[in-house]
Amino acid sequence: MDEVFKALADASRRSLLDRLHAENGQTLNELCDGLAMTRQAVTKHLGILEAANLVSTVKRGREKLHYLNPVPIHQIGERWIRKFERGKLAALSDLKRRLESSDE
Repeated sequence: MDEVFKALADASRRSLLDRLHAENGQTLNELCDGLAMTRQAVTKHLGILEAANLVSTVKRGREKLHYLNPVPIHQIGERWIRKFERGKLAALSDLKRRLESSDE
């Protein structure tokens, strides 16, 4: 999970993930299009995302298609976020019950 957090720490890499979320299966040229980064920088960022298992690739002829892998992000949600939501949801539910009972 450390690799995932390190990969997500960079705004450029998050931007690439957002672009893949919007349109999955893009080539390097498509991902570079409209970005203020060199092709080499995008390639480096994609390598970090691949090492963190956030992006997977499939070769199609001479092209390499990049796909978002949401599983590591989901695992972070399960491990780190969901356990903190339980307390908040319980508190909101308790507050709702108290407010409803005071209205009666």
